[in-house]
Amino acid sequence: MNGDMTAACENGLLNVRVGAIILQNGKFLMVGNERNDYLYSVGGRVKFGETAEEAIVREVLEETGVKMEIDRLGFIHENYFYGDSPAKLGKLIYEISFFFYMKLPPDFSLKSGSFTEDDSKEYLKWVSPDDPQTIYPEFFRTELKNPQPYVKHFVTDNR
Repeated sequence: MNGDMTAACENGLLNVRVGAIILQNGKFLMVGNERNDYLYSVGGRVKFGETAEEAIVREVLEETGVKMEIDRLGFIHENYFYGDSPAKLGKLIYEISFFFYMKLPPDFSLKSGSFTEDDSKEYLKWVSPDDPQTIYPEFFRTELKNPQPYVKHFVTDNR
């Protein structure tokens, strides 16, 4: 009973996801892979039986090799989009994500050894808010310039 929190709903999918907000010197840490031309937040799907907090600590460790502590919850994001991975290509996905600010250890260095669900190698990249590369979630560009001490809710609908 430790499968990813993805459920089929009619012709689409429901995902429960977590994302990490890792900040350093005005930049935020994102992930890319050899299959896509965009970057996305460090994180992944919650596994059945774990909390969102347990999931983000696990995902950060898997993707960065470092066990980080949570600072606080920053954003809740409801997102409708169409899948682009081979297994989910063209399927409508409704994703609920919890984004947590993480405490960056002072000796942190970039190293990634993770892979996507379709075995594409991932890499880590520090991104400034003005970087022209496409990122998801897009609201990171504006919201992480001046982080607020409260939780914000966003809805994105790309149907």
